[in-house]
Amino acid sequence: MLLTRTDVLVRRPDADLTAADRAALDDGAGLVVVGAGPWSDDVLGRLAAAGLRVEARAEEPTALRADREHAARLTAEDLLARVVAPEGTVGAHVGVEDGGALLRDPSGAVVAAAAERSRDAVRSRVAVVAADLPDAPWADELVRNLVAWTAPAVRPAGGPRRAALAEDPAWHALKDAVHELQPLQAKDGSVPDPADHDRARGLVGRVVDGVRALAPRLPHDAAYLEAVVEDLRRWSDAGLGVPDFLDSLVAFQPQTQRVDGLQHLVVFPMYTQNGSPDRHLEAVLVEVVWPSFVAELEAGAYSNRLFVPIRFVDFTAGYDTNSAVLFPETVAMREVPTFTWGAIFCDREAARFRRVVRAAADTTGLALPPDAARLLEDQHLAEETFVMWDLIHDRTHMRGDLPFDPFMIKQRMPYFLYALEELRCDLTAFREAVALEAEGLPHARLVQYAVLFDRVFRFPVTGSRVRNYDGLGGQLLFAWLHQHHVVHWTDNRLSVDWEDVADAVLALGREIDDLYWRSIDRPKIAHWLAAYALVSGTVTPHPASTWAKGPDALPLTAPLKEMTDAVLADEFPLSMFYEALARRIGDVVASTAGITGHDA
Repeated sequence: MLLTRTDVLVRRPDADLTAADRAALDDGAGLVVVGAGPWSDDVLGRLAAAGLRVEARAEEPTALRADREHAARLTAEDLLARVVAPEGTVGAHVGVEDGGALLRDPSGAVVAAAAERSRDAVRSRVAVVAADLPDAPWADELVRNLVAWTAPAVRPAGGPRRAALAEDPAWHALKDAVHELQPLQAKDGSVPDPADHDRARGLVGRVVDGVRALAPRLPHDAAYLEAVVEDLRRWSDAGLGVPDFLDSLVAFQPQTQRVDGLQHLVVFPMYTQNGSPDRHLEAVLVEVVWPSFVAELEAGAYSNRLFVPIRFVDFTAGYDTNSAVLFPETVAMREVPTFTWGAIFCDREAARFRRVVRAAADTTGLALPPDAARLLEDQHLAEETFVMWDLIHDRTHMRGDLPFDPFMIKQRMPYFLYALEELRCDLTAFREAVALEAEGLPHARLVQYAVLFDRVFRFPVTGSRVRNYDGLGGQLLFAWLHQHHVVHWTDNRLSVDWEDVADAVLALGREIDDLYWRSIDRPKIAHWLAAYALVSGTVTPHPASTWAKGPDALPLTAPLKEMTDAVLADEFPLSMFYEALARRIGDVVASTAGITGHDA
């Protein structure tokens, strides 16, 4: 939970507020008061102004009761997430005029409450816990929740520096030329019709002019941009056949310059993953996202020299899609070099996550913990969270007890194996985030939320149902949590026992890790069968499935291709829960095509 300025004041009841405190509160800062007393006039006055009247009484240690129903009248957020079996030394009762009661003593009197007021268009929130709390995890969680909830609403961040390059007339001319050229290109990137060659050469020349005009603003990419110009000229002079941009691809080495805010102009003939399947010429302006805490993680236990997180500045048609990666293997080239980088658009990941998860939470009635709600409000915070998640996920593909044929070797396999590999990497990121949270890293819990919500809410209802391995991973995670009584769908509302989430997620991760470890000693076909048993033990297969009938129904002695062919295109259909969710938020999911951080 990352806050700026004086966003929240946390004070004891006897605090005398300073002039700076009062100014911050008048400007919308939150106020959280914790303690049994005595009570200063300053604190009592601020609470009274918010409709919370404190009535001091003799201090008494006692068990407390969480009043979730009354708290829900104030806010849709779960202010009592992870607050289990509370107790404390009560020093006052709180009268609540228009707020929400949070904790009560055995008599039913309110001991903790929260309220919100608006004055002169400034929202202010206050919370009070009129008790001395023990040194216990639930008490830390309560204060954390109240701090996150009382903090001012996220203010949109300006981005004039990011927009400057995209506003350059040279970029607009380059972009327009690319858009005019693309309809003339075939799937392989060539311009097949001789009648189009003169026009195409003119358009390529305009792209060259644009690259040259922008190059002085990007001196760190001088060698690459010179190589791009040469590749463009060579392609044009050679008759506009299948393009070959190997030389410029080799010259582009963004992983050597991971500097927060550094911009690149990228021009290649390429397809875009989950976007355009054609190797058309594309141009994209990007900006590196490299927060200091991520740099420290990468320099330590989470090294990943190939990883380049970026955000969109502007782009051509191939990225006006669902594509959120820039990978060198998508570029048209005469031979395949050793790839030295891979870039992920964290702003698109974060923006679509925020939009879809908010819609899913609203649709299912899920009360989010305040720090999770803040993650959905704050694009910048979400981007940094996804960078940390991606850093750990990406490196995990190459680490762990992997079977002899790991995921990274291209091969045709049943799609549920890809589902398990992607989920393994995500659950590894979750596991590491749990450990890093214990060490005090602020983004660590947010990574846990991101993994959970993106996997459970967005992945299963995104894309087609044809071998949707990312969707299946989300289905498996949700079903596992539901069947372990951590997630509940009751009375048409979704609820989560937040205090049990981490243990349940880590348990699923251990199941997948054990599958991988055991499969080092198994034949490939036995590994496939064991993997299917793991998935089908939690996610119900299609009733027409051959695999679900067991090994005796499968062509075990035939080539492995026949085993793969026996897997239905939608071997694990959506549950009724997901069918309903897809109908309700399908339009929201579709609306995220082409989204960027500026749209969120």
